[in-house]
Amino acid sequence: MSYPLLKKQSFKKLLCGLTAALGMSAALSASAQEPLKIGFVYLGPVGDHGWTYQHEQGRQELVEHFGDKVKTTYVENVDEGASAERVIRNLATSGNQLIFTTSFGYMNPTIKVAQQFPKVTFEHATGYKQAKNVGTYLARTYEGRYVGGYLAAKMTKSHKIGYIASFPIPEVIRDINAIQLALNKYDPQAELKVMWVNSWFDPGKEADAANALIDQGVDVLFQHTDSPAPIQTAERRGVYSIGYASDMCHFGPNSCLMSIVNDWGPFYIRTAQQVMDGTWKPEDFWGGLHDDMLKLPISDVVPADVKQGAEKIIASIRSGEFHPFTGPIKDQSGTERLKAGETITNQQLASMDWCVEGLKADMPK
Repeated sequence: MSYPLLKKQSFKKLLCGLTAALGMSAALSASAQEPLKIGFVYLGPVGDHGWTYQHEQGRQELVEHFGDKVKTTYVENVDEGASAERVIRNLATSGNQLIFTTSFGYMNPTIKVAQQFPKVTFEHATGYKQAKNVGTYLARTYEGRYVGGYLAAKMTKSHKIGYIASFPIPEVIRDINAIQLALNKYDPQAELKVMWVNSWFDPGKEADAANALIDQGVDVLFQHTDSPAPIQTAERRGVYSIGYASDMCHFGPNSCLMSIVNDWGPFYIRTAQQVMDGTWKPEDFWGGLHDDMLKLPISDVVPADVKQGAEKIIASIRSGEFHPFTGPIKDQSGTERLKAGETITNQQLASMDWCVEGLKADMPK
């Protein structure tokens, strides 16, 4: 079979077309190999040993999992005021295709910036506002608080339990309520004393609050703040403590009963994979004991029989047999919030602004 000779001009056009096609193919190949750029916005320093530290551990887990398929960056010490919006916008304009904003106060800035960058995917921790390109995620820390409340009930001698609280947002209120529910069941005479520091990370304030609570007779100390200062204070003064966000017990080896540990890595890996695959959709994700997003390492300070009781509660929560917020539950005024056998919904948890019966402390307005 023979082919007619191509005219010189036609041959040049064909050659140019082939060259262009090959160039486009190479460009597409290079584009496909470009890493997914991911940004993180942190409230505190990565070395706070608490909330931000644990999110940073999750970011590192993400990088270890994907290698050069991702390129991550983070900005630490971002307050929840006007600077948050600026930082989030800068990450979006820098080409980050996925942005995690890791504190409740970033909610409105995240939503605002997301409207301006509809092709960027945003995930906001502990909030409740979503959009077409904004999802929310949080850990069911109240599960750990309930177990902690059981431990406090079994270990206290003074029947006075302390809680160093940050801000009166739903996340903090439901955790306080979970402790009180456990105390109502396992030590009805116990009193939960709450001290508000109006800060997430301030070691000086946290230590002062710890000392003030201990001076009031508290012998088991909880915290909803980010530094290990309360654990260290409890260790120094010879009272029990329960760590939060990361495993803080090494700061109080003789006094720390348990830590409530958030493991964000699996969620970060899952979300990045969805964005890579083009399957991501906004959702309100709650992770807890059931999916190992929450871990509760119990220390050897806890006697074997008490530890065994705690592990039974953990197993029942993990299996779904038991939910800490199962009715009947009344609030401080005696109004029924959940009927007998009724289990609270995620929406009710996300908007919780009331305190359970038995809690004597008032929430600041």
